[in-house]
Amino acid sequence: MNVKSVEKLEKSQVAVTVEVTAEEFEAAVQKAYLKMRNKISVPGFRPGKAPRKMIEKLYGEGVFYSDAVDAALPEAYTQAIGSSGLDVVGYPEVEIVDDQIGKDGFTFKATVAVYPEVKLGKYKGVSAPKEEVKVTADDVKERLEQMAERESRLVSVDRKVKKGDTAVIDFEGFDNGVAFEGGKGENHELEIGSGSFVPGFEDQLIGMKAGEEKDIDITFPENYAPDLAGKQVVFHVKVNEVKEKQVPALDDEFAKDVSEFETLKELKDDIKAKIAAEREQSVKIAFENALLEKVAGDIEADIPDAMIDEQCRRFLEEFKQRLQAQGIPYDQYCKMTNMDETKFMEDGKEPATRQVKMDLAIAAIIKAESLDVTDEEVEEKYKSMAEQYGMELEMLKKYLDAPTVREQLLNEKAVAVVVDSAKAEKAEGEEEKKPAAKKTTKKAAEGEAEKKPAAKKTAKKAAEGEEEKKPAAKKTTKKAAEGEAEKKPAAKKTTKKAAEKAE
Repeated sequence: MNVKSVEKLEKSQVAVTVEVTAEEFEAAVQKAYLKMRNKISVPGFRPGKAPRKMIEKLYGEGVFYSDAVDAALPEAYTQAIGSSGLDVVGYPEVEIVDDQIGKDGFTFKATVAVYPEVKLGKYKGVSAPKEEVKVTADDVKERLEQMAERESRLVSVDRKVKKGDTAVIDFEGFDNGVAFEGGKGENHELEIGSGSFVPGFEDQLIGMKAGEEKDIDITFPENYAPDLAGKQVVFHVKVNEVKEKQVPALDDEFAKDVSEFETLKELKDDIKAKIAAEREQSVKIAFENALLEKVAGDIEADIPDAMIDEQCRRFLEEFKQRLQAQGIPYDQYCKMTNMDETKFMEDGKEPATRQVKMDLAIAAIIKAESLDVTDEEVEEKYKSMAEQYGMELEMLKKYLDAPTVREQLLNEKAVAVVVDSAKAEKAEGEEEKKPAAKKTTKKAAEGEAEKKPAAKKTAKKAAEGEEEKKPAAKKTTKKAAEGEAEKKPAAKKTTKKAAEKAE
């Protein structure tokens, strides 16, 4: 293998011209013969026993050339990239030069994207908005009510159905007197007001008692299933039982039942501390992401399209995994939303570009600051993660390799360089109130101490009311597909064929 030339192109691409020598090509042709001889029929020879020369004479000298090229090219490409010291991204476009393939070998040109040169802008002393963490009594009350709701129970009652009750019903639907498929149920528990049935159904159960039966007129919505959309039907309904929800009182007994605390006050204090910790973590991550977006927006780099496309594909795969975790087939989702892979990739280009720029910025900071990670730091990270996820240390190491942990630590150090020197600005809507002007009163003149200015206050945090969640692990880059996992700079890749041949 000889690298004849390396030509730099626009958009961080290079064209590498590589020669496969006669000796290398002969070895590839022999491999192709050994692989294909069992599939070639030659009169007078059993399958697989015909000499190569005989097959070439019968079918032509170049009978094995195509397979030989497929065998030789990936290896030659990989060697050429390695010897040229190129940091390639994605798969190359390959063409045979002058279509000249023969005993003397062949020459090909591979056009491939390379990791771009990055010029950092300002990454120290960057400023971004940072919300003030505040937990109110209403926040604690809301969390307590959520806990009480989870501890509630349904109790059978002898009275008429009202909103909020759960009615245990038998029902069957009829279209012009004929029962339709999917319109029947027995002992179904329906919460009145939940909106889980066709509009108008639940409201017509209000006022019924256990044992009562009646017909309910319903018109299906126009966007319902095609066979029932817009139709007027009749449901025959029987109420078997009426249940009401009983929510426990918020008192010391409740605190003992749901926690390790003896009093409601202790439980409230613990809830307040947990909400504060959650919001601190959320604010911290949002602040880091805002800073990194500014740093990423200030870099100069000729980003190849291959990096953006690869990031789009990662987003798509992560999205498919999230759907799978929810039990939703990707194909079914596409039909329901009129979405296809092409549109997803197109819509993902903007967030993918932001993500790639963040990855490039972090990698450039690591290089500029000469950041490194010791083996001791990797081991400590393993231990903290094992404790966090409740896993055995050795089991965690089987699932998470050391290079990945090392890369995460490097990213964290790069983020720390930005954050530690950053300036926090007031978040929009959090205008600081000025202290009240000092007033002199008659009592003050008579010797009463002057009152101190009122303490500074901020507006209520916009994110109050967020759902309870565990503090997220430290992140380096902003997510794109809503809620997704920490991103890392793309790893080096070779050709798809090379990967296939290596298997």
